[in-house]
Amino acid sequence: MTPGFSGSPAGRGELPRVIVAGAGFGGLAAARELARAPVQVTVIDRHNYHLFQPLLYQVATAALSPADIAEPIRVVLRRQQNATVLLDEILGIDTGARRVELRFGAAREYDYLVLATGSQYTYFGHNDWPRLAPGLKSIDDATLIRRRMLLAFEEAETISDPVIRQRLLTFVLVGAGPTGVEMAGALAELAHSTLSRDFRHINPGTAHILLVEAGPRVLSGFPERLAAFARYSLERMGVEVVLDTPIEAIDQNGVVARGRRIEAANVIWCAGVEASPVAQWLGLPAGKGGRVRVAPDLSVPGHPELFVIGDAALVAGPRGEPLPGLAPVAKQQGRYVGALIARRALGEPAPQPFRYRDEGALATIGRHSAIADLGWIRLTGFAAWVLWGVVHIFFLIGFRNRMAVFLNWIWAWLTYGRGARLITGETTPLAVATHPPRLAMPAKDERRRGAVDVPAAGP
Repeated sequence: MTPGFSGSPAGRGELPRVIVAGAGFGGLAAARELARAPVQVTVIDRHNYHLFQPLLYQVATAALSPADIAEPIRVVLRRQQNATVLLDEILGIDTGARRVELRFGAAREYDYLVLATGSQYTYFGHNDWPRLAPGLKSIDDATLIRRRMLLAFEEAETISDPVIRQRLLTFVLVGAGPTGVEMAGALAELAHSTLSRDFRHINPGTAHILLVEAGPRVLSGFPERLAAFARYSLERMGVEVVLDTPIEAIDQNGVVARGRRIEAANVIWCAGVEASPVAQWLGLPAGKGGRVRVAPDLSVPGHPELFVIGDAALVAGPRGEPLPGLAPVAKQQGRYVGALIARRALGEPAPQPFRYRDEGALATIGRHSAIADLGWIRLTGFAAWVLWGVVHIFFLIGFRNRMAVFLNWIWAWLTYGRGARLITGETTPLAVATHPPRLAMPAKDERRRGAVDVPAAGP
């Protein structure tokens, strides 16, 4: 047990109260690890569902429906009698009083607090860019992108002006991390295969898809040979890969990238991320990416009852580099913190400091190609794609979701079809002007100052 600390609510004769903020991979892993511990667990999330984010891009490209990759939190924790779910959002934390302030409900006191609140996209100070170039972090983001993509083809079908038509059929993805690469491949497949026979006045195969990256290569977190294979695969699918090219400006009709004007009705942000405002809540200096630097046991220094895990935690890996914001990292951290709290509640010795076990990395490029870096072996092509599919189905929560995704993938692989091509919500026209105004080009000495160098490790 940590010297000078007791997790028991002294004098109350009650079980220790554990609040888990966030029901992502890390938060759920922590809560489930506490299933047999003598504690009261409250999981707080602003959504009532757990989202399998690695497949969110498939919702955005009409391969899957939102319900296929989400599961109600109450269903996940239904059989865990010591767990309660609260639909709310944390606005602040009083570490002295051990209390969290909520947006809707009354403040909640805790004996242990696990912050697993994830991350959000950062636009590097360009506050007008989010509405022009939506990111991909939520179901709302995915359905917005899906709506705008499908609308672009529908509008192009009715437009006779070739300039406007080409702008509607041009898609720019900013950032060549796993999200950007997987989105580009899925969009190319949608345009060049799925939609190829569905229109009468346009050829969807003429859609121009650009993947723009400020760094020197795609997938900087992967070995160079695998990244080169991914780029080659994308280019074979008709994706234009643009490297060493920072974004300088974005408007409703396109982007400026290193002095090149690209007219596009759809710009999608797949670039850098920053942690949720945990550091601000705790009054601590933020590290790289807004993360909170934590102790070896993932607690906040000076607060052995307070833990930060997942994308919001700055944790050094085996070689001293920060651990990436990936699902396996968050899940391992969640299980570790859950086990640590359980040991404290039982009066048992604390476990060894957290140590991440690298389980490898996967990325898919289209319908039958992927890359896999497992450390001891590296795969490309169809074998990697099969492995990617098996791993993702295995880690989905819920039997119904696993079956739905599996059957959708089989159907798509056999027919090139996509059953989630629904345009929902407000259908605002994308062709906003016959002759769209062009962005004023930044002066040469100002271009570098205003440009966005997407960090090497994108999402």
